[in-house]
Amino acid sequence: MKLKKLGNTELALTSIGIGTSVMGGTGWEFSFGPQDDTDCISAIHSALDHGINWIDTAAVYGLGHAEEIVAKALKGRSPRPFVFTKCGIVWDRQGRTRNSLKAGSIRQELESSLHRLNTDAIDLYQIHWPIPDGEIEKAWTEVARLQEEGKVRYIGLSNFNVMQMERAHRIVPITSLQTQYSILARQAEVGVLPFAQQNNIGVIAYAPMGSGLLTGGLTRDEIAKFSVGDFRRRMSNFREPRLSLNLEIAETLRTIGGRYGRTAGEVAIAWVLRNPAVTGTVVGVKNRVEVAGVMGALEFRLAEVEAAEIEQAAKRSLLRRIIVRVTEVARDLRAPAKAYSPSRERRIRDSK
Repeated sequence: MKLKKLGNTELALTSIGIGTSVMGGTGWEFSFGPQDDTDCISAIHSALDHGINWIDTAAVYGLGHAEEIVAKALKGRSPRPFVFTKCGIVWDRQGRTRNSLKAGSIRQELESSLHRLNTDAIDLYQIHWPIPDGEIEKAWTEVARLQEEGKVRYIGLSNFNVMQMERAHRIVPITSLQTQYSILARQAEVGVLPFAQQNNIGVIAYAPMGSGLLTGGLTRDEIAKFSVGDFRRRMSNFREPRLSLNLEIAETLRTIGGRYGRTAGEVAIAWVLRNPAVTGTVVGVKNRVEVAGVMGALEFRLAEVEAAEIEQAAKRSLLRRIIVRVTEVARDLRAPAKAYSPSRERRIRDSK
């Protein structure tokens, strides 16, 4: 199995890593709805048995629950995969989250993550969001200090733009950037991915299957039945008029995959991995069936003709997407002004 080094580290990663946001279950802002912990643990075991050698999680996923699931799944496992987690979002006793990049908060978050993950050191510790922007430098300095102390092996960023990365990079070199990247979300191609490639920053792409839209397995009826707690019910990509455009892309991927006995999701992942700036991609799974539906992407790669076919499908819907976006902007301009809040900013960005 081909491995790729992550940025300036000695970590040689498989092209796919296990994503755990879905394993967080209910009770937090970006929940995918109720999950079965036993199924989630079984999914991790299955993925590791297929050769995957890294897991990505975050303290906020399920308000600590996803990290606990990872610890249970890895108990007694050998060899142990690399474990990555994130900081920068904290919560109160009522489960209400807020962004914090204060040094003391980050240090406390790390200690809590170490406890939940039942480990002495984190392989890659990432600042989850660059919010508040004014605290980036102090936060990055503190994360670097934790690395010097041996509590984390490597340090990275998540959801940062180029200017924010430049500010951090002047303090301590960035190991990696985690960014959303898929056929449906290509903003990173302008600026972020080129900057990472030029500065030897590893790139971990998340949501390569568009939070499930590009798996080929989601229908309108299934989307309509999403649980009340599933955050995707709030995302414009899962509502008309964008939904039809997205399902058309998924059908193109399903057709291409069918020629090789691959799923639409595996084709979507292969498309992401074609970009030379990408080190690997996080793939969220919650049971063994979902693992089986993506493991082919460890080896499957798109030929130029299939990549061109996907680009043509994307271009066919581009004008319609522009019209949709213009309509949305016009609607927002007519709407009453709303007070700013970091959590609302995240919701808006995640829904686009």
